[in-house]
Amino acid sequence: MRKTRSGQTRSYRGAILALLLVWVALVVHEIYGERGYLALRREKREYDSLQQEVRRLQEENQQLQRRIEALKSDPKAIERIARDQMHMARPGERIYTLPEKDKDPKSQDPVAAGNSNPKP
Repeated sequence: MRKTRSGQTRSYRGAILALLLVWVALVVHEIYGERGYLALRREKREYDSLQQEVRRLQEENQQLQRRIEALKSDPKAIERIARDQMHMARPGERIYTLPEKDKDPKSQDPVAAGNSNPKP
């Protein structure tokens, strides 16, 4: 049996169409697949973000190392922390601690709040 010209053309077109569909599937997979272009871009952004976080943490670590060294060797740094955070004073000094300002001044003033007869 001999194929006719239209049969050969039809099978040729079918083969071209099949190859075209396979090519389109490969391109779509390369772009949207698990390891495709978009996934690669997303991973690159995440990598850059993590690199920036590493640099920030290294910088913070260096600052903390400098502070540790200062606290080990600098008496003035120790004194500053003792005064600021622990409210310590030298002999003969007095420390006055003022109350912190409230954001709503009416909440502490009974007259301003409308209560003209505050209870003692």
